[in-house]
Amino acid sequence: MPAMSPTMTEGGIAAWKKKEGETFAAGDVVLEIETDKATIDVEAQDDGILAKIIAPDGSKNISVGSPIAIIAEEGDDLSGAEKLASEAASDKPPSPKEGNVSEAPKADSSPKQPETPVRTETKPEVPKGDRIFASPIAKKIALERGIPLAKVNGSGPEGRILREDVEKYKPSAPAATSTASFPSPTASLPDYVDIPVTNMRRTIGTRLTQSKQDIPHYYVTLDINMDKVFKLREVFNKTLGEKDKAAKLSVNDFVLKAVACALADVPEANSAWLGETIRQYKKADISLAVATPTGLITPIIKDVGSKGLASISAEGKALAKKARDGKLQPQEYQGGTFTVSNLGMFGVSHFTAIINPPQSCILAVGATTPTLVPAPEEERGFKVAQIMKVTLSADHRTVDGAIGARWLAAFKGYLENPLTFML
Repeated sequence: MPAMSPTMTEGGIAAWKKKEGETFAAGDVVLEIETDKATIDVEAQDDGILAKIIAPDGSKNISVGSPIAIIAEEGDDLSGAEKLASEAASDKPPSPKEGNVSEAPKADSSPKQPETPVRTETKPEVPKGDRIFASPIAKKIALERGIPLAKVNGSGPEGRILREDVEKYKPSAPAATSTASFPSPTASLPDYVDIPVTNMRRTIGTRLTQSKQDIPHYYVTLDINMDKVFKLREVFNKTLGEKDKAAKLSVNDFVLKAVACALADVPEANSAWLGETIRQYKKADISLAVATPTGLITPIIKDVGSKGLASISAEGKALAKKARDGKLQPQEYQGGTFTVSNLGMFGVSHFTAIINPPQSCILAVGATTPTLVPAPEEERGFKVAQIMKVTLSADHRTVDGAIGARWLAAFKGYLENPLTFML
């Protein structure tokens, strides 16, 4: 099991892309590894043959450095692969060393182990009992449709329930139900579904609990008039034409640009608490909170201050799609200096967000709503304005209340006068 990131200690096998006995070339995707954040393709470094799979599809909690397969070269005798795999699975895993490639012991052209040997917890059969093995998207669809997973027949490896299994599920007719076995129509339906905690969900829980317990949060809320942003956005999007709808700007693109500009004005907010030091960043690498079927992840748009609205929009859309598909690379979600969480598209008017450590700030963006505001220049003395409510969550160890207020004032100034983006 290779380490797909510096912090990875264990992972799972999402799917093998090659079958036992199948050849592969350097650069071919051999398997997909599930980490606590994403599903990552693993490419072969050299040509070879997949002699024996030790950890099958769906295997979980495999420690980094544990054997997951035996690979061989063209011309090798594969008859010894079974025995070699059994020995590798039972042996204590070696301690992986950076840059050190370890191979299986060779004996008369018998297959060799993969370049990164690892220990695995093999699961030849799905454990029997109440636990139901299903993919995250299958669980989500079943929960939404009220389908009992216990009644669904899985077509995946070792009976794992896949998305298509849930979508094809049809409840049995009431007439086919035996009244002797089931006294009432609802007796056969469970009152709940137990969903196993994924590595990603466990990591989210651990990090957010630690953040809320260890970081002294405080919150500053401000109302922002978005009238000029709406007008400028309309002008820009008209220039793109009907043929390029995918490239049209969203309100969130303006928010990200304003965040970067405000961080340049108040750099104290662009910092991280490192224990003995406070690291203040010179560039705004903004983490964008994206909801996925398996949990929240924050892909990063690098150096937002140096990019135009169109570039921010295109990069944000591409990263969000990769996040939902589980295809983010570690460098695309690890790091970041400031986070934006926008729930406005769900109609949420106001909320507070939990800081993503070691960052010092996260901005919670609500929906824009028509609001009556004083307008002495108007005959009626008031007008309707598009008001957006935002809340800054800040770490008081690095960002004092006055600094947080200064940053929000700068952010408000940029959004209420968006032409300043062009200066």
